Amino acid sequence: MADSPHHVPRYPKSLWRDIQGLPEFPALAGDFEADVTIVGAGTTGLTAAYLLSKQGVKVALIEAGRILDGTTGYTTAKISSQHGVMYDDLITNFGLEKARLYYEANEEALAFIRNTAEELNIDCDLTTENAYAYTTENKSVSKFEKELKAYQDIGINGGEALNEIELPYSVEAALVIRNQAQFHPVKFFAGLVPSIEENGGRIFEQTRAAKVKGSKNPSIETTEGHTINSRHVIVSSHFPFNDEEGLYFSRLHAERSYTLAVTTEKKPPKGMYLSVDSPGKSLRYAKSSEGDDLMILGGEGHTAGKNKENTFNNYERLREYGEKHFGITSIPYRWSAQDLITLDKVPYIGPAVTGKPNVFVATGYAKWGMSNGVAAALLLSDLVQEKNNRFADLFDPRRTKLKKADALSFFKENMDVGKEMIAGKLHRKDQKLEDLENDEGALVTQKGKKIGAYKDENGHTHMVSTTCTHMGCDVEWNNAERSWDCPCHGSRFSYDGSILEGPAVTPLKKLDNN
Repeated sequence: MADSPHHVPRYPKSLWRDIQGLPEFPALAGDFEADVTIVGAGTTGLTAAYLLSKQGVKVALIEAGRILDGTTGYTTAKISSQHGVMYDDLITNFGLEKARLYYEANEEALAFIRNTAEELNIDCDLTTENAYAYTTENKSVSKFEKELKAYQDIGINGGEALNEIELPYSVEAALVIRNQAQFHPVKFFAGLVPSIEENGGRIFEQTRAAKVKGSKNPSIETTEGHTINSRHVIVSSHFPFNDEEGLYFSRLHAERSYTLAVTTEKKPPKGMYLSVDSPGKSLRYAKSSEGDDLMILGGEGHTAGKNKENTFNNYERLREYGEKHFGITSIPYRWSAQDLITLDKVPYIGPAVTGKPNVFVATGYAKWGMSNGVAAALLLSDLVQEKNNRFADLFDPRRTKLKKADALSFFKENMDVGKEMIAGKLHRKDQKLEDLENDEGALVTQKGKKIGAYKDENGHTHMVSTTCTHMGCDVEWNNAERSWDCPCHGSRFSYDGSILEGPAVTPLKKLDNN
């Protein structure tokens, strides 16, 4: 049945990925030599490759799938230093000077995007906007008052903004950071590719990293058995594929969130909006490829793999919100994304572990990868070239002083993982394979064993082991995305077991009818 204009589309499609002419690259076919190997061709990987190759560094950039087909292609694409209401917490946990550095790092990332778009003449729908954080709940007003004081102490270009809000419902408190931006991320980052190639950089798609070997002169071994030898390695693969070193699997929380791009009866408000209520909502406007006004609605986040209801309901709640307040006339796009959050909410950017100074990592952007991801590339470009960078200490992944709040996050995250590992083995719904309808997936019983099964629209059944190949948790079925999602560390697999999202580097085991 065809999608109604007011219905959420049956299949996901990102506005940003609905684009023609993206460059394609071959897979790595043999061993290779480079000065720097970068793993992951998203925001950080492409920006770092651009910066380094521009300065004469020989770069090899490898991507497990297609470039810009990870989180960068499935974002709301706000470039902002306003990451919710967090600066008061940053001052409490890190001190005023480091809170100011966090703001300045993100402002420098924004300036880089603006300057580079102009320098390279990249048409990426870049517009300057104010960023607004708001609450509709009176109980949150005091938090906004503390955040306003933090803005003033840091010197943030913004402040109280209750009278500026252009939303069709009542708001109790609001803050603005001025002169922020939004853009089309795939157009911008793809616009860096010609420069990377002109400066001798090599890009390899369909090339998955499996291991990092060595420390002084680290090498990358791929799942196909090829080796890239280099002096430095940057792991910017979203969730570090080499996560056991540095225990990143225990220090990152994976969250999934949902987005609709809709046309509306009411004109979308100018500016970028973020509700800090629960569940939060994100709003911004955009243009379709035909030039039509679109509103991008985001939100309904939950821990990856732990949505106990029909995952499609997350889209439906966004639709209901849009219908109620703006009058939706069509829903041409829907997509979801996965984000990683560190224990203290500040990204891990720098040497991955003590003792391996030439292996770098960039992860944990906490839903703000457009600015944090570029900030990471700017920092890592300096570190690779042994240049001083004033942001290095703030983002250092090896920071070891575990504050009380971080310790609580650490223990909660890892207790939850333990619970999921046990619950996944013991508590299963008893559904039979023969009961599956077309285009339905579930955990089913076959010959007394629990397996994962999806029956496609043609009636063909795809069966896989439900044991995640990362650390052995049991995956859950995500019907909205037709994927198997791990509730422990966020690995995701297609219905046929192929990898969609790390840290897993091995597909789910395929099963047959026997």
